[in-house]
Amino acid sequence: MPLNLGNDGDGSSRIILTEPRGSTAEVLLFGGQVISWKNERREELLYMSSKAQYKPPKAIRGGIPVCFPQFGNFGGLERHGFVRNRFWSYDEDPSPLSPANKQSSVDLILKSTEDDLKTWPHSFELRIRISISPGKLTLIPRVRNIDSKAFSFMFALRNYLYVSDISEVRVEGLETLDYLDNLMGKERFTEQADAITFDGEVSFPLKFFRRKEKNFSKIDIESVMSR
Repeated sequence: MPLNLGNDGDGSSRIILTEPRGSTAEVLLFGGQVISWKNERREELLYMSSKAQYKPPKAIRGGIPVCFPQFGNFGGLERHGFVRNRFWSYDEDPSPLSPANKQSSVDLILKSTEDDLKTWPHSFELRIRISISPGKLTLIPRVRNIDSKAFSFMFALRNYLYVSDISEVRVEGLETLDYLDNLMGKERFTEQADAITFDGEVSFPLKFFRRKEKNFSKIDIESVMSR
């Protein structure tokens, strides 16, 4: 499907993805950030803070910020890294989707600049394919190492989901993973439950611990949200 590229009165460029049943997604080129995902009933599924400001280079609170090459303050860079404060471009000739895959998609690209190398001395290309289909929003990031040496990094899609009743939410698949709890002075715990439920304020960004790092030229990660 053709891209719907527009500019707001504040000068920000955004791409609107639509699919035949009526669901939509809005993506800002600033930060490569999804800021809206609506289902076919036009219900908003992502949360945007009332304090969100569309004033680059200030990061935007809400939607799906991209965190790279650092998550949180687990390193010496600015909080959550610097790519959420950069203007991305879109690929006008991306690799095609399967003909049977009825999706509307856009491929966003960000390459390290000379200024970035002064802050974090590693050359990279970060690409994210954002696709929308009935009941599903899919983000597939790809990190490509274009440096002459290996490097380590952190990556996260920091989803802000709009929830009408937090007591009905369950998060599954985190059993046996380590995490640091912000509300407990960043104390380290290992998750034991097969599903996490919520009855009040909680904050536990996950930090994965690998025993051995591997060299790589590129790595793909897929995030799929359904509703």
